[in-house]
Amino acid sequence: MSLGEAGITGAWVREQRRGPRRRRSGLTASLAVLVFALLAINVLLGSFTVTIADFLAMLGGKVIPGASFIVMENKLPQALLGLLAGACLGMAGTIFQSMLRNPLASPDIIGISYGASASAVAAVVIFGVRGAGVSVAAMVGGLLVALAITALARGRGGTGLILVGIGAAAFMQAAVTFLLSRADITNAQELMVWLTGSLNSANWERVAILAAALLLLLPFTAAGASELLGLALGDDTAAGLGFRVPRARLLLTMVGVLLAAFPTAAAGPIAFVAFLSGPIAKRLNAGAPNLPISALVGAAIVLAAHFASVNLIPGVSLPVGVVTGALGAPFLLWLLISSNRANQGG
Repeated sequence: MSLGEAGITGAWVREQRRGPRRRRSGLTASLAVLVFALLAINVLLGSFTVTIADFLAMLGGKVIPGASFIVMENKLPQALLGLLAGACLGMAGTIFQSMLRNPLASPDIIGISYGASASAVAAVVIFGVRGAGVSVAAMVGGLLVALAITALARGRGGTGLILVGIGAAAFMQAAVTFLLSRADITNAQELMVWLTGSLNSANWERVAILAAALLLLLPFTAAGASELLGLALGDDTAAGLGFRVPRARLLLTMVGVLLAAFPTAAAGPIAFVAFLSGPIAKRLNAGAPNLPISALVGAAIVLAAHFASVNLIPGVSLPVGVVTGALGAPFLLWLLISSNRANQGG
């Protein structure tokens, strides 16, 4: 091969590598614009509308009677909490689904979110914990459940872990029901709304805690992103390519649990966001898992669902989990039916 031919071949290879990167960058930018648009829609539109000029003035410190409280203490914290919670859950779902190579292996299916919920409810009902303590309790509960189902499913593969996780989720739901029966009426009502997954009680403290948690987790998430691509190929292939599989699994499990636990503590177990975000992001990204794209898809789902939940029925503000549950349940049924047909060869 001549030098000229080698140069042409090298240029062609570089162009082939740049192609997917350009598509991925374009997709990420488009999703970021979509998320920003949904954030603006949630803040500016709905049952109470505000102009862009007035919103910018309020951000600058101007007080507009009535509007300042509704926008700055209600709509804006809800939208930001929804954005952060959706991003965390989107990444958590992709981590577990890719690591276990099964779309059913999301935190809200295999019991991790329910473990965080049960621990948070126990902290509130039994110990009267509030604020950041609830986040710590949710984190501990999620980690304990993850360790328990991993130990119980050892040697049974990804499908065994999912089945053990579903059993753990049922047990955690029973524990939550028992705790609610022992709570006073005020706490029980608040916790019932929270357990559905709701942004209605969002405040700046919850936004700040979740934002700080996400910032702390970002370096570890970035470190695990490359490991995730290897594990998505299977343990044997990943090991053959030089990945340290046990270390990668431990890191990704810890990060995934924390990414699921913190938004659960802040907004409750918002149903099916983690479950939906991974497959949608993977389809958009030509079949490859990508954490930033999953985060944007999760944020878009929560923001769109929140706007629908607040404005779907005039005068009624539904928990966002009602809408995401309505979206996720048909997808879960379709996934189970299609998987069953594939196993039967039909």
